[in-house]
Amino acid sequence: MSDEPNRHPAKIYVVDDDQQARKAVLTLVEAMGVSAESFASAEEFLKAYNGHRPACLVTDVRMLGMSGLELQERLNELKIRISVVVLTAFASTPTTVRAMRNGALTLMEKPCNDDELWDAIRMGLAADHQNWERDQQQSQLQQRLDSLTPKERRVLEYIVAGDANKVVARKLDVSVRTIENHRHKIFQKMAADSLAELVRMALEVGITSPFDS
Repeated sequence: MSDEPNRHPAKIYVVDDDQQARKAVLTLVEAMGVSAESFASAEEFLKAYNGHRPACLVTDVRMLGMSGLELQERLNELKIRISVVVLTAFASTPTTVRAMRNGALTLMEKPCNDDELWDAIRMGLAADHQNWERDQQQSQLQQRLDSLTPKERRVLEYIVAGDANKVVARKLDVSVRTIENHRHKIFQKMAADSLAELVRMALEVGITSPFDS
């Protein structure tokens, strides 16, 4: 798909114990120029999945062994956040509610219209690409935060609280120059260009003022 980044192309995973159903989805996806891989069971998929993202999982509800809904729940337990499109030939209100509560993008009845299924998959890829980029940014921020010394992290908490250098120096019983040096290193390590950006970064990774902890 042309709008996917070349450095990390999207991939579709099809999980269905019906061989014909798997083949139908694979044929559709591959016709759209997207890489795809199929599995005859949820267990097989879980064993093979290597964490590739962005991705979209297309799974049936009723399968031998683990069901598609149970697969969703297992992915949630493992904190795997790829988009999921659920297919079923036996739609019911409880099934739909459970699938959506588990985080499914949508639940579609078999047999699916190709255009509608592709639209759902395309939306799933777009959503997971955004989530993947957000997760990457969060991971980078966390790595920067982890590079701070305990003293620098403490100063950062006071910065988030809005305290001036003189106030922080008095609270920590150190010189203003020491706090200025800490602030300089914090800005460098966090790669922040402004105070507003630094505070935004700190809040994104859960840093609060020392009075909130």
